[in-house]
Amino acid sequence: MSKLLISFALGTAVALAAYSVSAQLKGGVVGVTEHEIKIGQTMPYSGPASAAGSVGISDRAYWAMVNAEGGVNGRKIDFISVDDGANPAKTVEQTRRLVEVDQVAFTYRSLGTATQSAVVKYLNERGVPHLMVASGAAKWNQPDAYPWTIPSLMDYVTEAHIYAHYILAKSPEARIAVLYQNDDFGKDYLRGLTEGLGDRAHTMIVKALSYESTDTTVDSQVLELHATGADTVFLFAYPKQIGQALHRIRDLAWSPEIFLDFPNSSIGFTLKPAGVDKAVGVITVQQFKDPFDPRWKDSADVKAYNAWMDKYHNDGDRSDGATWSAFGYGATMMQILKDCGDDLSRANIMKHALSLKGFAAPMLLSGITFTTTPGDHRLLKQGQLARFDGKSFVPLDNTISSD
Repeated sequence: MSKLLISFALGTAVALAAYSVSAQLKGGVVGVTEHEIKIGQTMPYSGPASAAGSVGISDRAYWAMVNAEGGVNGRKIDFISVDDGANPAKTVEQTRRLVEVDQVAFTYRSLGTATQSAVVKYLNERGVPHLMVASGAAKWNQPDAYPWTIPSLMDYVTEAHIYAHYILAKSPEARIAVLYQNDDFGKDYLRGLTEGLGDRAHTMIVKALSYESTDTTVDSQVLELHATGADTVFLFAYPKQIGQALHRIRDLAWSPEIFLDFPNSSIGFTLKPAGVDKAVGVITVQQFKDPFDPRWKDSADVKAYNAWMDKYHNDGDRSDGATWSAFGYGATMMQILKDCGDDLSRANIMKHALSLKGFAAPMLLSGITFTTTPGDHRLLKQGQLARFDGKSFVPLDNTISSD
């Protein structure tokens, strides 16, 4: 065969390959080849929220295990997790790059309320599945406005409804004081508590005070709340402010029943730095098994979790809930992709992500499952209240549903 014919043949092959890729993209199979699935994520690996980067590091370790075990439906996972520094402008830039340059099939567990608010419309307008957003803002469950978005965390309003249900059942005469961060995070919690208490809210909540995330201390707010004589306190705050509030409450010899929001109740990131002696007795909602809890030492999923940590994430902090959730949410995403079979179009991925029915993901507490529908995108609607005894959280009650 002449050099001219060889050149023509090679040129034709390249053109056909390009046409095939173009046809795939036009058919909606973006980010998927015969051998891999591209998944994108933005995460604050730098900046003021860099501690939360452990979520992305844990996710990477999970997908490393999946790839080592053969991938999903014969395809390896190309997990592209990039730093946005918790800066919404940077999130926009990085997300556009993931979608338009890297051409990921979908985004998974991207973290932050402000950062994801900056890209939610962009992803939805382009029909990119915006899966398991790592934020508890109630705004993510808006099927009409954001049909391509699914939250992973129990939303703050739902969680607060559960606290209200418990208070009404156990302490209907409680005098409640609330400290909350003055943003969507804190306001969602306060709204949920108020809604959950219903007609009793205006008499039971004796004072609600906010603080700014930039405030150096919350001492003045705690002193004002103490002056109300409240016997129940809700701290809808971040670890730094929770630690400050717990210290001040104990210094005042004040002994209210204290509730902490779940995202910031980590033993490793919040209670230990605050001093476990200051945190004894606090209550929060839990959904995942604590691998340090002796109740679960023989549980098959906890054994599998520990084996994963040993082999793929041995430098991770096992007291960090980010590792437990990475294992549970990763298995859920795996199930969704398996259910898709060979049709890994964005539309089919979204269809199966919204068709979970009582999925008992690894590390979820008994009785808690993931269920989604096109009309309700929330994964988590149940929780179990637990009290910190100085070492671990001990269950208080049976599983409570927000519904």
